[in-house]
Amino acid sequence: MGGKAPKFSNHGCRLNAYESEAMKELATSAGVENAVIVNTCAVTAEAVRKARQDIRKLRRENPDAKLIVTGCAAQTEPDTFANMAEVDVVIGNTEKMNPTTWVNMAPDLIGQTEPVQVDDIMSVTETAGHLIDGFGTRSRAYVQVQNGCDHRCTFCIIPYGRGNSRSVPAGVVVDQIRRLVDRGYNEVVLTGVDLTSWGADLPAAPKLGDLVMRILKLVPDLPRLRISSIDSIEVDENLMQAIATEPRLMPHLHLSLQHGDDMILKRMKRRHLRDDAIKFCEDARKLRPDMTFGADIIAGFPTEKDAHFENSLKLVEDCDLTWLHVFPYSKREGTPAAKIPTQVNGNIIKARAAQLRAAGDAKVAAHLQAQVGATHHILMENPRMGRTEQFAEVLFDNDQAESQIVTAAILGVDGTQLRAG
Repeated sequence: MGGKAPKFSNHGCRLNAYESEAMKELATSAGVENAVIVNTCAVTAEAVRKARQDIRKLRRENPDAKLIVTGCAAQTEPDTFANMAEVDVVIGNTEKMNPTTWVNMAPDLIGQTEPVQVDDIMSVTETAGHLIDGFGTRSRAYVQVQNGCDHRCTFCIIPYGRGNSRSVPAGVVVDQIRRLVDRGYNEVVLTGVDLTSWGADLPAAPKLGDLVMRILKLVPDLPRLRISSIDSIEVDENLMQAIATEPRLMPHLHLSLQHGDDMILKRMKRRHLRDDAIKFCEDARKLRPDMTFGADIIAGFPTEKDAHFENSLKLVEDCDLTWLHVFPYSKREGTPAAKIPTQVNGNIIKARAAQLRAAGDAKVAAHLQAQVGATHHILMENPRMGRTEQFAEVLFDNDQAESQIVTAAILGVDGTQLRAG
């Protein structure tokens, strides 16, 4: 060998970033050289546009490299990328995690490779077998425990990019987390496409709460466990029990809420109503008073009127949401929502998204201010910055031990970050 190592460009979610790390290992082990791999996102039409833009830019910067496109957009619309002059190979979401795929991308074989390798994602019944140890910072690792989604929200293309829900068996997850703890990681984050559906396809159909309790019991040396985005309507009794009794489970949950109006939620084909979201937040906070919530909220879903939007805006207060991910609705071909005739004007969507972001910014500011004078256990991501249990960033004036958990008093607020002594 001796050629250039493969370059990766990652788009979209944390799971895509995890899989890009796994692909780096697979590609390197297979001897792939002088290649650029673009891991795309399909969540909105804008995400696909950005992927195409990135591909053209990467081709200009790497004229002699093999350009390989994969990810959710490659899975849902392979022809879009196969028809781009800049692209050499398109591979699907299942194929990208298969070691054989990358062996065939080695320099002496890539000329014989099929230019489009995208199979039916709905026929996949297992999670990818390739697990990586330690994606993330040196202090925090992300562990994929689930992939795919069995639900069909009207705005979402992701099930067609990821397939149906598949779970990693609990024993495999526990073994991986043990290895991570042995390597010095002090925090693990469980990730997936639809995390609260974990276990439905496994024998005896365990729930996410069962997995959380099992991890905390069988890996007693793990200091901190986090859960990424969850669907609050699917939270089980054991997960609520863990929230109430397990201090090592971090008091920060990101909720897939999407909207605050019952009519819009029904048109989205969500499985909860407004009051369900409010009750969950109230119940969780009663069990864990220091619990903070983030949420995904879509602005401008088709048929959304001012009164519907106001219910989303009020939900920020009613659920006491702190960290918002606001998505301006973008028409996504291939989804039922794209066929709804009453689409909202783009300028109105932007204005509503800005209002939601402003509401979120105000809640973040209030949360940070409330921490002044409190003492937190802070996981250091680098010598001068760490995160609280609720995931707020904390700046230090003096170097701290990287990847360690330090106890410090919060002295003040600096913009969107806390400052500790």
